Amino acid sequence: MSFFFSRTRAKTNGADLARQAREHVTKLEGPQGATKAEELAKVLSQMKQLLQGTHDQEANPDQIFQLVNGLIEEDLLYLLAVNLYRLPFESRKDTQVIFSYVFRFRPPNHLLAHTSSQHYHAAPQRPEPYALAYVVERRPQVLIELCRGYDHKESATPAGTVLREVIKNEAAAAVILYDDGEEPGSSVRGVQAIDWNRQQSGKGVFWQFFEWIDKSSFEVSADAFTTFRELLTKHKELVPRYLATNFELFFSKYNTILVQSNSYVTKRQSIKLLGEILLDRSNYNVMTAYVDRGEHLKICMNLLRDDRKMVQYEGFHVFKVFVANPNKSIPVQKILIMNREKLLHFLSHFLEDRTDDEQFIDEREFLIKQIRNMPPAPVPPSQR
Repeated sequence: MSFFFSRTRAKTNGADLARQAREHVTKLEGPQGATKAEELAKVLSQMKQLLQGTHDQEANPDQIFQLVNGLIEEDLLYLLAVNLYRLPFESRKDTQVIFSYVFRFRPPNHLLAHTSSQHYHAAPQRPEPYALAYVVERRPQVLIELCRGYDHKESATPAGTVLREVIKNEAAAAVILYDDGEEPGSSVRGVQAIDWNRQQSGKGVFWQFFEWIDKSSFEVSADAFTTFRELLTKHKELVPRYLATNFELFFSKYNTILVQSNSYVTKRQSIKLLGEILLDRSNYNVMTAYVDRGEHLKICMNLLRDDRKMVQYEGFHVFKVFVANPNKSIPVQKILIMNREKLLHFLSHFLEDRTDDEQFIDEREFLIKQIRNMPPAPVPPSQR
């Protein structure tokens, strides 16, 4: 009996579990794929138990630290991210838990003091969770592959759940935003190698979100949009700078793929998010650049005439930014003045059934007044 017990305890060694998992995951595509998937499932279940503890025994930080180092040593975070969609359902759930625990884990100081610098030289000095800091600085491909979990419906939800936890960390969000493949200045070499002022080519993983949202199944699209929204609203210094640098590419894709999507859900959510982005004070410079464009106003005015009332309503909240802007560009003034009478008549009857929405009624009346009081001809900035 004691021999059996010692064998059982040996299996809970974090480094051993990581080695076993690597052996199995690298053979999922081979002739023994089904067998290896079953064996991997058992190992992942043991990892989850080691991280969470049991009813009889609490999780041990020393064992967790050993497991985290094993995951880094075996490059298992990357391998699991790549193969997530190949795992059985329960194993995908276990992997989600493992990623979440590992990315939050902060080792006690007595463990960090004895950490080898082989894999993560900065660990003892950094306040970030140990494994997440390693990934952000040394193995950013882990985050890129988690995003690519949206390529498969099987991995979309577990990958997305992990991503939304991870991108609360600004450096992790930057890795995803600034990924541009192998291009110099991209995040492929880690967050420290990013060229923050370089315009992107549109080949990086962030730009794939547009297609995942618009072309995927409902389940994948909904999860991808939730992650996309978090990326664009979480960090108030990182995102405005990113949008300003990549203004043309971003809004070209946003307006054509998302705002004008054939999917009602995608269209409505995207218009609402656009309004949130423009009205966020941290995005002031982005907002002023967006509402300067006459072509953007035309897209917005078409939304007001959509057959679906909620699309009209969300479009209204973008339209009001154009009208309320005291420094309207000449192209925007021309469009509003040319369509003044039609707009006044249209807005006076716009969404009349929203009788209980006092804020909307006040804003609608404000816009009517603004349009009515515009001069007969556009006024150049120098004459205002």
